[in-house]
Amino acid sequence: MSTTSMSAVWVKISTILCLCYTAEMKGVQWKEVGQSITIQCRSSSDQDRLSLTMGLNETEIVGINKKPHKEIIREGMKERVQTSGTFPNIQILIKYLRENDTGPYWCSYSKTEDVTYQQKIMKGDGSVLLVVTEKRQETPPPSDDPQKKCEGPDTNMVLVGVAIAVGVLLVMMLGFILFTHKTKSSDNAIKPRRVAAGNDVYEDMRGTLRR
Repeated sequence: MSTTSMSAVWVKISTILCLCYTAEMKGVQWKEVGQSITIQCRSSSDQDRLSLTMGLNETEIVGINKKPHKEIIREGMKERVQTSGTFPNIQILIKYLRENDTGPYWCSYSKTEDVTYQQKIMKGDGSVLLVVTEKRQETPPPSDDPQKKCEGPDTNMVLVGVAIAVGVLLVMMLGFILFTHKTKSSDNAIKPRRVAAGNDVYEDMRGTLRR
């Protein structure tokens, strides 16, 4: 998660905590994108309706009436929300969490007075502060397969050996070419000896005898 995203999350959390200081929050729930959370709303008194709201403006996510039993889930979240339990103790599951699901979730109960018909609202147990963060990238564990560990070094050794052999062969060929060229040059530098003709030999012998 980037530093900017983390700073934004902490600013949001700090604001929410300051505004929710007096509420009955049951701690902070840290989740990653794609995970799920179960919010357990409970009440010890007789109530007529349960409402799970989210955010500082308390947008209703789930509304459940006791009599007649009726369940209302916010549009766009029906595929991600499931409920279970017996009123007023209800477990609300929210799946496939997203970053914008971050915020406080309130379990609110209401009851209509018999005489005045006024609706009395009270906070129930189970309210939580949800923080959804980006999914962390997991580093793959090192391989324990000895065969895979040996494949790399063996391949490198073979390549090094081939490179050395080719280098030695090139040096030998270059040396042979230079040696051959030098030998030919030396042979060409030697002047041919003059071979005396047959008549010159006889002339030399006659001169010697006359003396």
